[in-house]
Amino acid sequence: QVRLVESGGGSVQAGGSLRLSCVASGYYYSHYCMGWYRRGPGKEREGVAFIDSDGSTTYADSVKGRFTVSQDNAKNMYLYMNNLKPEDTAMYYCVADRGGGCPETFPARDQIDFKYPNWGQGTQVTVSS
Repeated sequence: QVRLVESGGGSVQAGGSLRLSCVASGYYYSHYCMGWYRRGPGKEREGVAFIDSDGSTTYADSVKGRFTVSQDNAKNMYLYMNNLKPEDTAMYYCVADRGGGCPETFPARDQIDFKYPNWGQGTQVTVSS
């Protein structure tokens, strides 16, 4: 059974930085996609950053140039968030697919759970102005 556990959230002022971590267990696909979703207060889920098993990455336009996703050999994943803004305030979730790799575009709202059936419990990020 796949288990994803996030950590590293917290409260920072605008312009600050945080590093989120996701420890994965029971995830054995060799060709896969893992990433981060977030849900801000009163907002829909938003894809943030994704990393393919081949090392390629994709980012939401809203975080390009500020966030960096990386992964180690144990499939643990990290999200480095710099120059944080109040609009980055959200619960951040680590997600993993059922194998197949990252799509060219983020899945439609009604396809998110099909593409990424594995979710962590989330870690809260709060950015104050």
